[in-house]
Amino acid sequence: MDTLVLLPAVIHLYIFSLESLFWNRPYTRKIFGVSSDEAATTRLLAWNQGFYNLMLAVAIIVGWWLRHGVPAFTDGRLTGTVLVYYGLISITVAGFVLLFSARRLWRSALIQIIPACIGLIAVAL
Repeated sequence: MDTLVLLPAVIHLYIFSLESLFWNRPYTRKIFGVSSDEAATTRLLAWNQGFYNLMLAVAIIVGWWLRHGVPAFTDGRLTGTVLVYYGLISITVAGFVLLFSARRLWRSALIQIIPACIGLIAVAL
């Protein structure tokens, strides 16, 4: 179950690195389907979007950690569960927004949606 919950966080850490650290590199431009000029124009937007993805990953990781019992937090399991649900639901919704707004990026959308939905099922069980 832990792997199913943490996989979307790992994916979003990777997306963070692409958007915020490596946006202008050819490999990243190819993944996102942007030209060199488009990458230069959207650099600040990608930087910001990358940090959004980083915060979703952090919410899931911290939530997972709290769910596993941190002595300093007496209500850690509940707080952790809320954080995990928040991160996974946010990723799922954002994936559907991407899917419906940019059909050509359907693979990227499914890479977000499928692991997040599986993680949600794992947490619910």
